[in-house]
Amino acid sequence: MADKVILLSSWVSAFGLRVQIALAEKEVDYEFREENLFDKSPLLLELNPVHKKIPVLIHNGKPVCESSVIIQYIDEVWTNGPSLLPQDPLQRANARFWADFVDKMIYQCGSRVWKNKGDAQAAAKKELIGILKQLEGELGEKPFFGGETLGYVDIVLVPFSSWFYTYETFGGFSIEKECPKLLAWVRRCNERESVSKVLPDRHKVYERTCGLKKRLGLE
Repeated sequence: MADKVILLSSWVSAFGLRVQIALAEKEVDYEFREENLFDKSPLLLELNPVHKKIPVLIHNGKPVCESSVIIQYIDEVWTNGPSLLPQDPLQRANARFWADFVDKMIYQCGSRVWKNKGDAQAAAKKELIGILKQLEGELGEKPFFGGETLGYVDIVLVPFSSWFYTYETFGGFSIEKECPKLLAWVRRCNERESVSKVLPDRHKVYERTCGLKKRLGLE
């Protein structure tokens, strides 16, 4: 019997996008179900009762939650195609460290850039640039974070590149000017169909964020 795979997510969610890239890398067919984050579906609330968040991967009726966990699950279940995590235990631990760094730092800091004004925004912008410079330093001269091929850290991080324009526009700065090697890495990632076909247009992300600011009364 063929696997039945459903992904509950949102087109704009960096966390959901990384799961879509992982599924594409493994050539897994799945059904995408768009979630309204202001009116979450009963299915989402049932399958992720702890956090009540997207994404949720449903594999043959069983849910897997939290994007980084889902990517590791995908890598372990679908062994066809490229391995997303390194085989070497030390390299694998290092990849998990940097993926955790991305999870803990970028979303919250980037959100403060577009949600705030004045000193609070300036502080968030400075922090975000520092975070991206740290990631650029870890990338170094390698084509990808794991070496020569797209891997776990790349998949975790690259969806946030769809939000870079939003951060830059609200914050009044240029990520390419601050972190040129990181932007070159983004372009390399987008040479892969698994990335380019999944990531949304940056202007649409910005327009959606403008609407969200208005809805939240942050204008």
